[in-house]
Amino acid sequence: MNPAPADYIQLCDDYQRVEQALRFIETHYRRQPELNEIAASVGLSEYHFQRVFTRWAGISPKRFLQFLTKENAKELLKRSSVLEAAYSVGLSSSGRLHDLFVQAEAVTPGEYKTRGEGLTIRYGFHATPFGEALLGLTERGLCHLSFVQTSHEAALSNLKADWKHASLLEETSATRPLLAPIFTLRDYPTPLPVYLRGTNFQLKVWEALLQIPQGHLTTYEQVAAQIGQPRALRAVGTAVGHNPIAYLIPCHRVIRKLGEFGNYRWGPTRKKALLGWEAARALKVE
Repeated sequence: MNPAPADYIQLCDDYQRVEQALRFIETHYRRQPELNEIAASVGLSEYHFQRVFTRWAGISPKRFLQFLTKENAKELLKRSSVLEAAYSVGLSSSGRLHDLFVQAEAVTPGEYKTRGEGLTIRYGFHATPFGEALLGLTERGLCHLSFVQTSHEAALSNLKADWKHASLLEETSATRPLLAPIFTLRDYPTPLPVYLRGTNFQLKVWEALLQIPQGHLTTYEQVAAQIGQPRALRAVGTAVGHNPIAYLIPCHRVIRKLGEFGNYRWGPTRKKALLGWEAARALKVE
């Protein structure tokens, strides 16, 4: 059963504990701390921590951490040439992305230059399974999704930087209905529209990212090859890092070819949490 948006408040609270625990594990990974020690690091009993973690992840902490090993990541990469498969079955056009779930539209060259002049963006802060997030919505679709790392003001500054001349209007009632379709990939009557502002190169990279299904991984090299720019690894990495719509455009599913998870705009610990959470759900589907 998929959680309702109201449940995200609980999952958001749980995530704070989970992220804290993952940070502790990362710091002390060489000596492989026991579950009771991890639980104590977040101020919980072992029993309570197990309940909180399983409620959030859907699986035990031990099973979750197995998904986040370098060896498991390399094995997933071996089994997945996901982008190649997606393009071979005709999902390369912007109207048939993300298993027909997302309808992407790019700004015109003229609109790109004006940086949102004459555009109204309704925005709202919401609890999600991965912490608080800022969503921005235009009449043409979702244009922004970021995770709050320090403050609302800092998160808003990122939105303003991308759409410098747009008018911003706080309206959580407009953005709240998007939570369920984004984080469950269901419960939306038509393909979810996204409205992207970027260079042609960035748009190609983001379009490629939309091909990566939940529970799968790809590499920067594979993305570069897929868009016909095999030598443009640095530029691909930059485009991935500037993805304006976190999670829905799944830049977190791009890792290094040696199985290392690498950095993430919204924090490397959150990236691991995202990948483990998705791997658990993909396992249930199988």
